[in-house]
Amino acid sequence: MTNISLNRRAFLGASGALVIAVSIPGCKPKGIGPITDKDIKSMTLNAHVEVATDGSVTIMAPHPEIGQGVKTSLPMIVAEELDVSWDKVTVKQSVIDEKYGYQFAGGSLSVPMLWQPLREAGATARAMLVSAAAAHWAVEAKDCSTEDGYVIHGDNRLGYGDLVEAAAKQAVPEKDSLKLKDPKDFNILGRRITGVDNLAIVTGQPLFGIDQKIENMHYATYSKCPAVGGTVKSANLDAVKSMPGISDAFVLEAVGKEDVLKPGVAIVGTSTFAVFKAKEALEVDWDLTSAASFNWSEFLEQGKAGALLKGNTTLFDDGNVDTAFGQAKTTVERVYAYPFLPHAPLEPQNCTAYVQGDKVEIWAPTQTPTGAVQMVVKDFGFAAENVTLNQTRCGGGFGRRLFNDFVAEAVAISKKSGLPTKVQWTRPDGMTNDYFRPGGVHGCAAALDEEGKIKGWKVNFHTLSNDGKTPGRSPNAYMGNEFPRHLVENYQVNETVTKMAIPTGWWRAPISNAFAFVYGSFLHEIAHETNQDYVQMLLGLYGDDQIIPGPQGTEIDTNRAKGVIRAVAERSNWGKSLPKGRAQGLSYYYSHSGYIGEVVELEVSADKRIKVHKVDVVADVGPIVNMSGAENQCAGSVIDGLSTMMNLRVDIQNGRIMQGNFDEYPLMRMPNTPDIDVHFIQSANPPTGLGEPALPPLAPAVCNAIFAATGERVRELPLSKSGYSFSA
Repeated sequence: MTNISLNRRAFLGASGALVIAVSIPGCKPKGIGPITDKDIKSMTLNAHVEVATDGSVTIMAPHPEIGQGVKTSLPMIVAEELDVSWDKVTVKQSVIDEKYGYQFAGGSLSVPMLWQPLREAGATARAMLVSAAAAHWAVEAKDCSTEDGYVIHGDNRLGYGDLVEAAAKQAVPEKDSLKLKDPKDFNILGRRITGVDNLAIVTGQPLFGIDQKIENMHYATYSKCPAVGGTVKSANLDAVKSMPGISDAFVLEAVGKEDVLKPGVAIVGTSTFAVFKAKEALEVDWDLTSAASFNWSEFLEQGKAGALLKGNTTLFDDGNVDTAFGQAKTTVERVYAYPFLPHAPLEPQNCTAYVQGDKVEIWAPTQTPTGAVQMVVKDFGFAAENVTLNQTRCGGGFGRRLFNDFVAEAVAISKKSGLPTKVQWTRPDGMTNDYFRPGGVHGCAAALDEEGKIKGWKVNFHTLSNDGKTPGRSPNAYMGNEFPRHLVENYQVNETVTKMAIPTGWWRAPISNAFAFVYGSFLHEIAHETNQDYVQMLLGLYGDDQIIPGPQGTEIDTNRAKGVIRAVAERSNWGKSLPKGRAQGLSYYYSHSGYIGEVVELEVSADKRIKVHKVDVVADVGPIVNMSGAENQCAGSVIDGLSTMMNLRVDIQNGRIMQGNFDEYPLMRMPNTPDIDVHFIQSANPPTGLGEPALPPLAPAVCNAIFAATGERVRELPLSKSGYSFSA
């Protein structure tokens, strides 16, 4: 959980939080910026909420919508505290502006960061409406109440639309004076609310970046070296320019860091068909002097060979691990490995840009629109006030669109060509030019006493980085309080880092997506070796109720962890009798401040075909904002996790990505989707995000179930590498 501290000025301005605007027939509203102390009393417009004189309300959604549902859930928070019925609300995607703070979608942070500010935003607007009504009736504001867009005092009722002019003139109340709703009085939050874009999506409305069209728009492709770090020596540009529909072709040099603009060849034309055909005819002589030469198979072999040796660097060393292992009744040592993964969002990367002199306008499906604007300012030299970015819906992100290289390409190509240009990637472009989830190897060892209790924990983590010294990006890093630190007295993590030039980036549930597979599997192996019921062993590991440090500055409540473990065991009827070849597997993990337990029930045939019958998910993430969205995020995480662990990987040979499309990267098909039951333990704890935390426990739960069904341990992903496949 990230704690956000906002003073009154920051609350009104930087967070985009103050919330009331006026729509007066016959009057043109005066556009103003963030509210300041000197003009609060005369406030007539702010960016977050507009209340019209007919009582309808427009609420702006400030963060990018990438399928996680925030375009619906964030406005729901405001509407709840505003006390307006949802059927009166229209939601619009906000502009990108500093008054909203840093606008982004990542880390499952939108709801936890904005929960309190948006509640206060709605409550502020409601208080101003109440003050206006109280003044009209000459009564005390404290004696008035609100309901479904009305202020009520005795038999008197006034609609918000009737009050909005007067409310806009009220003093903005101090934050400390606001009275937020008691959760038992929520009318909107916790319900199942349909996504505000659902109708537009199913009727084919142009919401996504790939849908955008502007006047005289041209299309472009951009080809980079297949081996990361290669540059252009020469290309058959004249031949490409002579092809039908091609307006121009040229070489661009690198701009900024590797995640801004890579060197390559741009082709601009009048249609995607034209530029795609020209791309097929493009011949480039690449300079490979500085290109990557990394081979995944070599790293994997070396990592496995040295997995149980002490690493080059000791990251964490609590207690006395050597003594614990020297006194152990039993030791367990295992090696686990997982591959590189691309993000493979359904919508390939694209961006439309139009540079006109010293101004640029952009239409982008990015997870970091604020970051994109900052990149254009810093690396292309535009003044901030001359950069306009229009936020589009994203057709999936999973962390890939946190990087804005595709935005840089569109800006650079439009600037060079002078044309309004949409850069459109092909599927192979996206697969081979990604910021990959890095593969890794973990050598794990546990020291156990006579009762099977873990007295010592030791890990050697084989990972990768660009400098060969320290992991350069989050997915390579070992977080300080990764499970089960602080639950085992003697705890040591060593690291061995290999240098490589393949770019890596945040993939859905960074770090946890891989580490949960390792530790959830290893703990289950410990339980089996010591004849312990896995659920009881996990509960014993968490011990007494306490608060312990968690990853990235969070805190773990062991009582909540145990509650999730007990609940998922109970709901799945853990330990029930099943036919031969059919079994359950359980896993629990704390990820992105969410407590998630999962039980998988599956069947394995003699020829290693797997049928996953059911997945039970229990989550403790505080109060649920949108029940429909929350259930969908958990179910989607389960499906994504199953698909990934069964078949998905990319191989890297001599710095080149060998998989280029879905025929070589086979996603799970709909008939293989199991029955998924999602249950939430709701509490008064601050809410946390749900876009990611239900994914990490899935892989170890499946592998634990495979062992229970067959006696075979799977210690390397994907499962297809061990001969497993989905049943037809």
